[in-house]
Amino acid sequence: MRSILGAISGIILFALTLSAGHAADKEHRVAIQVNQNDPAVMNLALNNATNVMEFYKAKGEVVQVEIVTFGPGLHMLRDDTSPVKDRIKQIVDASFPSNVKFIACGNTKEGMEKREGKPVSMISDATVVPSGAVRLIELQEAGWSYLKP
Repeated sequence: MRSILGAISGIILFALTLSAGHAADKEHRVAIQVNQNDPAVMNLALNNATNVMEFYKAKGEVVQVEIVTFGPGLHMLRDDTSPVKDRIKQIVDASFPSNVKFIACGNTKEGMEKREGKPVSMISDATVVPSGAVRLIELQEAGWSYLKP
């Protein structure tokens, strides 16, 4: 009987050790929406992204962040109008180059270009997708968490 209890205890201890090791392998994914041309909202989104990345980094866990901009929020990633482009560059250069992506809505970009009668340039760290709204839907369907500052 003691040998059976010892074996069961060993199995339980082994299982607990494995599950603790997998916590470090856990990967988190969060999509952050920016759809307002408001520097306070843009900075809040960047604060949220930075805080999330620092939190999980301290725990030894991986996190991916996508900041998705559309509508008036596209100004966050416009090279000529972004009030936060220097801060974005600092985040990308100094801290989290592979953990954060900046997504620009192609539909919004095309609409702005049509209204303004000229090409609209995005910051170098932005990736243009066909639709920002669709990108958010796809990320959520793939299990990403959603955050709107």
